[in-house]
Amino acid sequence: MNTINYLYPHWGSEHLTAAGFIKLITDHGFQGIEMNLPNDNVFEIELLDELQKARNLYPNFTVVLQQVLPVEAETVDEYISNVLKQLKRTLPYQPDFINSHTGKDHYSFDENCKIIEAVESFSDINNIPIYHEIHRGRFTFHSTTTLAYLEKYPDLKLVGDLSHWCVTSESMLQDQEHILQKIFPRIKHIHARIGFEQSPQVNNPFALEWEDSLNQFTVWWQQIINEHQNMEDYTITPEFGPYPYMPQTPFNQMPLANQQELNIEMRDFLKRKITIY
Repeated sequence: MNTINYLYPHWGSEHLTAAGFIKLITDHGFQGIEMNLPNDNVFEIELLDELQKARNLYPNFTVVLQQVLPVEAETVDEYISNVLKQLKRTLPYQPDFINSHTGKDHYSFDENCKIIEAVESFSDINNIPIYHEIHRGRFTFHSTTTLAYLEKYPDLKLVGDLSHWCVTSESMLQDQEHILQKIFPRIKHIHARIGFEQSPQVNNPFALEWEDSLNQFTVWWQQIINEHQNMEDYTITPEFGPYPYMPQTPFNQMPLANQQELNIEMRDFLKRKITIY
């Protein structure tokens, strides 16, 4: 592995213009972006222009777009149609890969397989890698059930956000190491956020009371990187988010930490801690 490229999430920066967002991440030394496209024509037009400028200035600038849909009561076929529409929206931006929030936890195995096959077909036709995020509410909501999909689809690739499995299983996965070792080779992109048994995000991962959680996630991320040393580059998005992921004080609804500062500090922490062989 030559390097790890650190990306900055658009989540939490929706108040910025496209130009302001790109400036924020390049000023702080990030190598790219990860975002779910907003439904804002003005922003989208500006984003196309700003991404072209960024790619001209920084030849290795990485663009990751997401496929994330709101929760709706819909049939599987309706869901597939909505997913494909969202994926098609990413094409003008020429993403390096797409992070897909795929399927639903209450769909059957066969229904989720139908969705996976539609997404993978889109990936093949358009020659864009698509990775499926480990996330509550998706087909990847639980570690063991995810294994069944990976066994059926040997080429399926994941985005690793292990905080969701901590919440789903109400544990730090200490009894699931044998499962994680099967999952790690499939994780091609990491979301670096620290969760615990009751939430996908601690208030501040660098507070002493979260030291054990920070150490556990760092061990997992190093193990994932070790599985991908033959990749030319690897990507990590520090992904601490705003409310409702960020805890707030009661009544005045003030965040308990600064999201932007956490993402920058997590990037700097991982640069010191993660070893590339």
